[in-house]
Amino acid sequence: MNKSTITIDVELDQNKLPQQILWKASNSTADEAQKAKAMMIAFWDGKDKSALRVDLWTKEMMVDEMADFFYQTFMTMADTYTRATNQPELAQDIKTFAKNFYTKFRDSQLNTGK
Repeated sequence: MNKSTITIDVELDQNKLPQQILWKASNSTADEAQKAKAMMIAFWDGKDKSALRVDLWTKEMMVDEMADFFYQTFMTMADTYTRATNQPELAQDIKTFAKNFYTKFRDSQLNTGK
């Protein structure tokens, strides 16, 4: 059986807030750890029927980047949901929400002059 390891290093500042996020995968073509401004990890606990999550972002993560990150995450979740359940109608609902979310974010940025 093949095995892959993903390592995530989070450097914290004096207030224990993420300063830097670095990750590396054992089967990656990248030689060095990759820098990230944010991360979301979710695990499903089948015994407790609950999601276990870790969401972290650094101070460098800008609001517009967070909106992009969420939009892309929603879209990817929709694709994953389709592959896992073969229910493209529900996945389309997620994509519709994602598009509306992003449109509202862009509109709010235009209205505040940012």
